[in-house]
Amino acid sequence: MQPQPPQEEVPMVVLIIVILFYTAPIWMLLGTWIIGKMAEKKHYQSIRERESAWVHIPALTGKQVPELPTAYDSQLVVGSVVVSVDHFKRWLSKFRMIFGGEMKSYASVIDRGRREAILRMKEACPDADMFLNCRLETSTVSNGKGKAVGCAEVLAYGTAVRLNKTAE
Repeated sequence: MQPQPPQEEVPMVVLIIVILFYTAPIWMLLGTWIIGKMAEKKHYQSIRERESAWVHIPALTGKQVPELPTAYDSQLVVGSVVVSVDHFKRWLSKFRMIFGGEMKSYASVIDRGRREAILRMKEACPDADMFLNCRLETSTVSNGKGKAVGCAEVLAYGTAVRLNKTAE
């Protein structure tokens, strides 16, 4: 029987570095998910606070106006926002494209964009009594090919109306 040569132990630091190197993509995805969730939560909180301040002023989508006092002023108002997806949602959508189906990860992006655009439209004319014939338009700013991040613009527009407050 021949004597075995002494085996060298792999230093623990090298083992840790190798593990971190091979698990780095998982840690990066986890980090982008956490940061994206925090940013989205903060934006939704801001939207809810601002919506509560504007809830008493209606934004109507129809062309037919209910019986109202005479309007003494009206103007076109516009609110626009460009919303981007975080890297985790971008990665998740690429994974979803393989198998197909609804991209639920993008639903919150579109929801935030719609609500933010309507708020910006209302904030463009703070003394309006109501907003009539409101419409929403969306467009793709970047579809995320290559290194570009996918972005969408949401545009809200309507007619801000100031009504006569005097009794007729």
